[in-house]
Amino acid sequence: MPRGDLFPEIGPYQTGYLPLSDGHVMYWEQVGNPNGKPVLFLHGGPGAGAGAVHRRFFDPNIWRVVIFDQRGAGRSTPLGGLNANTTPYLVADIEALRKFLGLERFLLFGGSWGSTLALAYAQAHPEVVIGAVLRGIFLGRAQELEWFLYGLARIFPDVHATFSQFLPEAERGDLLAGYLTRLRDSNPEIHGPAARAWSVYEGSCSTLMPNIEAVSAFAHDRTAIGLARIEAHYFANDLFLPEGGLLNHMEALHNIPGEIVQGRYDMICPAQSAFDLAAAWPSARLTLVPDAGHSALEPGVRTALIAALDRCRALT
Repeated sequence: MPRGDLFPEIGPYQTGYLPLSDGHVMYWEQVGNPNGKPVLFLHGGPGAGAGAVHRRFFDPNIWRVVIFDQRGAGRSTPLGGLNANTTPYLVADIEALRKFLGLERFLLFGGSWGSTLALAYAQAHPEVVIGAVLRGIFLGRAQELEWFLYGLARIFPDVHATFSQFLPEAERGDLLAGYLTRLRDSNPEIHGPAARAWSVYEGSCSTLMPNIEAVSAFAHDRTAIGLARIEAHYFANDLFLPEGGLLNHMEALHNIPGEIVQGRYDMICPAQSAFDLAAAWPSARLTLVPDAGHSALEPGVRTALIAALDRCRALT
């Protein structure tokens, strides 16, 4: 098959639900070769959840793929749950899943928020990480949040206007606060429209060229509620990252091989963060895709991710 193509559709060979702390239950699945090289897929958001298409990045003859929905996301319950939902809890959840499945070490594969969580986990548990393939780098810094909430208006003024004008004019000076108030409301008639407005805004800016299917996927309630509510919650708390941010703790990864794939025209997570990460991670290789935006499904990003996984086959 051509290297740039995704692998054929495939179902999981095992699925389950793992009880976590504070009433959360994690959905997980395994795909591919039960005796293959373990790789953990980390979805974006936070709160976006994983989908069937994510299974298709991995050669099913080579990889034992572990996919899960983070707290409050996707098929995990409760959907959009914010109680005890922080980055340290997510890191601990990954450790619980790793031990539950009997995995000694694995490759990390994540994009956008998935790259953030992969770095946070690898910094906390470098001894179990054989390498990482990261895409659309998000480091959770103040300038990245400011860009998402306001800076995107420079490139997508029409889309940003729809996003900001969802709120009354008096609240548009603090978009995060205005949305978070509504997203935390228990009434579906209040949090539902706010979630869809937030999620569609993100989806509309995620591809190099307009993609109606991608935007429609972001509008689905399961995606929108988990993504918008949890994302706003994390944004309001500086992503619950360690003091000094991720770049100040990169010494833990100096001996861990990395593959960084970044779309040149990524508007959700601009390329500066990928360059900053590569500069702080000597053992990582940066691939800049010249004709792509943020989405992992952009043709050039897709090709680069599959090539990066090919290079990781020999890691032990």
